[in-house]
Formats: sequence, C-alpha cells, structure tokens
Amino acid sequence: MSKILVAYFSASGVTAKVAKELAKAEHADLFEIKPEEPYTTEDLDWTNKQSRSTLEMSDPDCRPKIVGTVADMAQYDAIFVGFPIWWGREPSVVDTFLDGYNFGGKTLVPFCTSGGSGICRTAERIRTIVGTGVSVDEGKRLGGAVSEKDLALWTEGLQL
Repeated sequence: MSKILVAYFSASGVTAKVAKELAKAEHADLFEIKPEEPYTTEDLDWTNKQSRSTLEMSDPDCRPKIVGTVADMAQYDAIFVGFPIWWGREPSVVDTFLDGYNFGGKTLVPFCTSGGSGICRTAERIRTIVGTGVSVDEGKRLGGAVSEKDLALWTEGLQL
C-alpha cells in the first residue's frame, strides 16, 4: 500500500475542505501550502491588473515564498496536489511547493477546485516544473461539494 500525502493551497477555504475529505478517504497525511504573505481580498481581485495574484500569474517564473515544509517527503509514494484554478493553471504559490522537493519516482496527482473552469493543461505545466522521473496524472477538477464516496470512486482508478 502506498504512503500518500495530500498537499493543498486554499485561498477561500473551498480547496481546504476538499483536501481534508480526500485525505480522509485515502488515509493520507495532510500538508497545507501556506504563502509567507497571506492573500487578502484585494490580492485576489482578478479584475485588477495590478493585484498581487494577477501580477504573480503573469510571470511564469514567479515563486512566492511559502512557510513550512514537509518533514520527510521521501516517505511518500504519491502526492495529491490541490489548488483553486487561477488563469487556467495552478497558482504560483503551488509552483513554489513543486520546486522545493525532489519528486523522482513518485506519482503526483493534481486536483483543482473551480466553479466552472477546467484543470486545462495543468499536468503538462507541472511536468515541466518537476522534471523527468515523476509520474504526473492528468488530474481532476472537483466542485466544492464532493463526498468522500465520490473521491474514493475517483481515486480507485488511479495507479498509486
């Protein structure tokens, strides 16, 4: 049986709720990806071209600082990485997390929360960040109201 981690970034609490349900369904450990500087409502205003999130997402190399680390990443075989979908991809703060570890030989499974936007080409982008030797699943978009049973049905088909 694989040792699993659910790592997530949540701006509004929706992704946190789903991540906690997923960790429960998979008997996985949980890790919150926390930005060193928390996002304010103004930071998240996607209609403002000068908001923090807009500026970060406009720069593909942006890596906002995060606090905390996974104590022993080597123990995990599979890592679910959850986030709200921003500008059709994972937020830059998630990229900081992905850059911070060697995921060689592991399976990464992205999942996003969104009211309507899909996960798009997020897996492709994550593959470029983590490099070769890492299996990156295409992932899944999940709504905010997902049951433990629904999560278990999804994860049954994954090669973890």
